[in-house]
Amino acid sequence: MDGICTLANDRVYDQLVALLNSIEAILGSEIPVCIYPYNDNTDKIAAEIARRPNVQLYDDQDSIQRWDQFFRDVWDTHPTAQQRWQEIGSHKYHRFGTHRRFCAFDGPFDRFLYMDADTLLQGSVTPIFQLLNNYDWVVYDFQYKDLAHVYDVSSPKLLELFTPEKIKSTIFCSGFYAAKKGLFPPEKRDWLLTKLREGEAEVLYAMSADQPILNYMVIRGGIKSCNLALQLPNEEITGCCVTSSHFQEQDHILYDRGKRLTYIHYIGLTSDIFSQVCAGENLDFPYRETFLHYRYLHEPELRPNFQSKARAYNAPPSLGKRILKKLNLWF
Repeated sequence: MDGICTLANDRVYDQLVALLNSIEAILGSEIPVCIYPYNDNTDKIAAEIARRPNVQLYDDQDSIQRWDQFFRDVWDTHPTAQQRWQEIGSHKYHRFGTHRRFCAFDGPFDRFLYMDADTLLQGSVTPIFQLLNNYDWVVYDFQYKDLAHVYDVSSPKLLELFTPEKIKSTIFCSGFYAAKKGLFPPEKRDWLLTKLREGEAEVLYAMSADQPILNYMVIRGGIKSCNLALQLPNEEITGCCVTSSHFQEQDHILYDRGKRLTYIHYIGLTSDIFSQVCAGENLDFPYRETFLHYRYLHEPELRPNFQSKARAYNAPPSLGKRILKKLNLWF
C-alpha cells in the first residue's frame, strides 16, 4: 500500500492541518496518511484526525523506541556533537524527535512519501511513486547546492568516503522524499553504526539532527536513489522553497514560470509565525495566502480577517520592544 506520512506535534498544529487539507485537495480524501509523533504533545492532533478516517497517528512504541535509540547511538559516535550542543544550550540530544520520521521504515505503508509539516502539496505525486518502481529513494530538491547543512565540509574524511559526484547525486533535504518500508533492517543499522564508530561520524553536520543521519544512511547504505531536480529536463524543473520569490499563484496553486509546483516548503519559517497568524496577528510571509487557503479549507469562517497593514514576519522589533528587551522586561 502507498501512503503519505509526516512528523508533527501540537506545536505545528496549524501547519499540519494545512498540509492535510492540501493532500486532500490534490489527491482526494481516500489517500492514507500517517503522522509520526515528534513527542507526546499530540492531543490537538488526535482530536483533529478523529474526523479524518484516512489519517492515523503512529503509536507503535517498540518502533519509536528503536529509532530513538538509533538516533542516540548515532550521535554518541560523533566526536564534537555534544560539545557543540552544550554551547548553544541544547539538551543532551539536539532536536530530539525529528528522527521519528524514520519510523516510516517500519510503518503501515509499503511505499511512502514523507512530507514535513511545513510543506503543502501542490501537484500530482504519481510520477514520484512511479519512480519507486526503479529506485528505492526519490527526492526533488536542491540541497546539492548546500552541502554544509548535511555534511561537515571541513572534514577530510568526507571526500575519502564519497566522490563529489556521488555526494551531489545523492544529497537531499529531509523534508520531502519517497522511499520503501524495510530499507534499513537491524543488520544494516548495526553495520552503519559500526562504520560511524570507526570514525566516519565526523562527516555528519551536527546541527541538523535527522538530516545528516538520513543522508548518510542512504549514501553509505548503497540505496539506489534519484533526484528529480537533477533528472528532469531543465524546462520541466520547478523550485520548491519559500525562499524563491518568483512563484505565481493561480487558483491556490503555485507555479514556477508557468510550471506547477509539486510542493512548497516553508523552510526557515518558525512554527510560531504560523501560530501567530492563525491567532489573528497580521504577520506577512511569502505565499501566506496559499497557506491560509489550505489551513482554513474546511473552516473558512475561522480564517482571520485582517484589517490593518501586515507587518513582515522578519521585521526588526519596534523601539519600545528593543528597550524592554534591553531592560530584560521583554521575553
